[in-house]
Amino acid sequence: MTESQPKPKTVADDKKVHGVVAEFTDVDSLLAACRRVRDAGYTKADAFTPFPVHGIDTALGIKPTILPWISLAAGLTGTTIALLMQISLNGQTDLFEGIQYPYIISGKPFISLPAFIPVTFELTILLASFGTFFGMWALNGLPRFSNPMFTSPRFDRATDDTFFLFLDAKDSRFDEAGAKALLGELGGEFVEPVLEDDSSKVIPKGLLITLATVICLSSIPALAVLRMRVTKSGSPRFHIFPDMDFSPSKDAQQTTSLFADGRAMRPDVPGTVRRGEMDWDLNFKTGIDMDELASIDAPRAAQLVALQSDVAVDDEDKVAAEEPAAEEKTADEATTEKSDPAAETSDAPENTPVAAAADNTPWLTENPLELSEEALARGQQQFNIYCSVCHGVNGRGNGLVNRRAQQILATTWTPPSNMHDPTLYSDVYPDGKLFSTITNGVRKMPGYASQIKAKDRWAIVAYVRALQASQDATLEDVPGPQRSEIEKEQADVQAKLKAAAEAEAAKAAEAAEAE
Repeated sequence: MTESQPKPKTVADDKKVHGVVAEFTDVDSLLAACRRVRDAGYTKADAFTPFPVHGIDTALGIKPTILPWISLAAGLTGTTIALLMQISLNGQTDLFEGIQYPYIISGKPFISLPAFIPVTFELTILLASFGTFFGMWALNGLPRFSNPMFTSPRFDRATDDTFFLFLDAKDSRFDEAGAKALLGELGGEFVEPVLEDDSSKVIPKGLLITLATVICLSSIPALAVLRMRVTKSGSPRFHIFPDMDFSPSKDAQQTTSLFADGRAMRPDVPGTVRRGEMDWDLNFKTGIDMDELASIDAPRAAQLVALQSDVAVDDEDKVAAEEPAAEEKTADEATTEKSDPAAETSDAPENTPVAAAADNTPWLTENPLELSEEALARGQQQFNIYCSVCHGVNGRGNGLVNRRAQQILATTWTPPSNMHDPTLYSDVYPDGKLFSTITNGVRKMPGYASQIKAKDRWAIVAYVRALQASQDATLEDVPGPQRSEIEKEQADVQAKLKAAAEAEAAKAAEAAEAE
């Protein structure tokens, strides 16, 4: 004898119906009911189960949500904002006119995508997270203070051992009587209408007061900081991290009491050899003809040898204190000249013929590096990274740092040398001396021996010589393939100048006739 289907139980009332819900005792009957409801054409249906049920989305015919597209759009918005902001702040566009600050950092181009990645990545993730979070709220109709489903005490078992299938009254095919009959035929053991929640939708005053209090309290730190920014106080500053505010760190060329010699910059330990530079001879490392120096100034040559190796210097070979070696003078000039105002305001003493005549150091006059296109390219790269910020890309001493110092009227700033000054040409300023200047520094320029390899320092010397030679270059010095392009640019410029001159002459003639 076949067991008859139990008659569904219903609840009738005259309130607004939100939908109809039916109970099921097992997963299989719920999935079967979901498929029947989907096939019947219902599109606004939902199922509630005490645990995740694989395939229930397909059974209900639920289409993929647009939330991933919202997240993608928000993320792309963050990417675009980050890139435009960084490009604009680096002076490439006029999107934010007035706050551009073109600053070359370590020779990087203004549009340096690898350097932009961290900020771009963070803003992309931030806006994508916001888009996902608030998009989910919008798609789910949140925030809501109540849900009509919770008006049924039986629905509490949705988290225990009962399965529910709900048909929304907003569905175009919904009919209360028909929906009840359908769910009853599908095996729903208890079918009831879901009535709209008649509880108050007004936000409780206590919650509003709490939110307003939290917002007011959270604004206190921001208001305190704002007040400190626009007012002056006679009280000592409050130091949250005093060890960081009063850090003993020093900048280049500053003095310190931590060391007996008073220098904050510590010289390399005698005998230190950079990895890969053991094979270079002393001439290559110092820029000086050591054999000739030994013949004219043996103690000084011995000291230079000692600085490049672990060999101790004999007492009789030590250089007298009143006659410090040129190399030492170069390294200490920044400290000694700090008390010399004349030295701080001009670099003439280093480049004047008098200074050159007093210098008897046998500098190398020829670059020991094998010159090649690759070496010059390397020198240009290193120059643009380390030298151009002060000396400028064209070497005329008007780099970004110098322009900034002039803009803020820095009183202690020493203008960098113009590489095209005749006193710095190779016939007056030998290659070895230029190499030594890069290595040990001069005036306020620090030494770069610890940052630039000796081979690259010689490459910079070669590039500086090429840069100087370029000032006297003729069109015949330009390679053939590029000569026609320059001639065309030259003709265009001359045509523009001629047109401008003719326009100016015509304007002057009209003014004369008018008088």
